[in-house]
Amino acid sequence: MATNTLKPATRTTQGSITYGQAAAYGAVGGLIGGMIFGMMMSMLDMIKMVAMMADSESIVVGWGLHLGISVFIGVTFGLLARKVLTSWGAGIAAAVGYGVFWWVLGALILMPARLGMPTFAFNTMAWQSLMGHMVFGLILGAVTVAIARRSLASSGASN
Repeated sequence: MATNTLKPATRTTQGSITYGQAAAYGAVGGLIGGMIFGMMMSMLDMIKMVAMMADSESIVVGWGLHLGISVFIGVTFGLLARKVLTSWGAGIAAAVGYGVFWWVLGALILMPARLGMPTFAFNTMAWQSLMGHMVFGLILGAVTVAIARRSLASSGASN
């Protein structure tokens, strides 16, 4: 009598992503997410507020600071989420959650405190900022996971 020994399908990773790779992939994801989020912020005239954190009103300064912060957030995401960067669902969910974390820390606490505004002000701008941070997280996660999966696939690892 034959015994059916089918096992559930699993996805294993033969290779792994190094910390350096995770940081680099996250930097690219943060830059791309930051560019798209920055375009959204520009349409809502919010980039000047970012510049004000550097005592400027220059759009160029605002963009530079915003993209620098976006890359930093991307690098830290890559390092913190290195183990889930091969999973579309887990990687994107982690990045959207990280975007929300930075909305609370950056948009609700640090930025208003630096600009002498009330913290935790839940107004229209705050909700627009939340949406932007979630879009940023979605793009950060999708780009970072896509690069990580492609890197593993090209190195011979199976996903």
